[in-house]
Amino acid sequence: MWSLLTLYQLLRRAMVEAAESRPGTDPDRCGFTIALQTARDLLVRAEGIVEQGIGSIGRRVLSALSPERRPRVSTRKVKSPISRYAESKMDGRPDGSRTVASVTIALLQPPPSPPALPTTMVREYVGAGQAGNRMTRVLAVLQAEPERQWRAREIAELLGDVTLVTTYRQLARWTERGMIKRVRTGRYAAITQVLNPLRDQRKR
Repeated sequence: MWSLLTLYQLLRRAMVEAAESRPGTDPDRCGFTIALQTARDLLVRAEGIVEQGIGSIGRRVLSALSPERRPRVSTRKVKSPISRYAESKMDGRPDGSRTVASVTIALLQPPPSPPALPTTMVREYVGAGQAGNRMTRVLAVLQAEPERQWRAREIAELLGDVTLVTTYRQLARWTERGMIKRVRTGRYAAITQVLNPLRDQRKR
């Protein structure tokens, strides 16, 4: 797999260098199949593998450039082999080819980054009361919105004093004890049947 990826990158590099040797040439016009077949022919004949400049691969690619790509605004779709009627997609784009007269580019603001979580913390067994207080806060948050499926990072952000790794461990431990429930991978919700989780924890 690594050898195939390396060969692919080398052929792509040869195609780009060939396009750069002719100013104004779009690298998208270079054919990968032509470059691959030329490289195979060079290995079979064992000649011209090490050359100066763009080499045989670059010259062959430049000799058979694809036409320039036109801007595409139409919907890409596959013809259905069952229905003979055209499929229309309601996505706002035209179903037929149209000439592009102008292009408008809108720059969107990046979403706000989540607050940074602590990178280190005191191990849980140093203070058992702190863990119990944290559990009480988590249960209160989950029970306030019982229908919501909370992510572990959202819970860690609300606590503010615990790392994400520790949050995962504690949520897994509380789930095993039946204090909260894991709806699916990485999502947690409250269990309304538990009346006094702190007393149940002391019993266990």
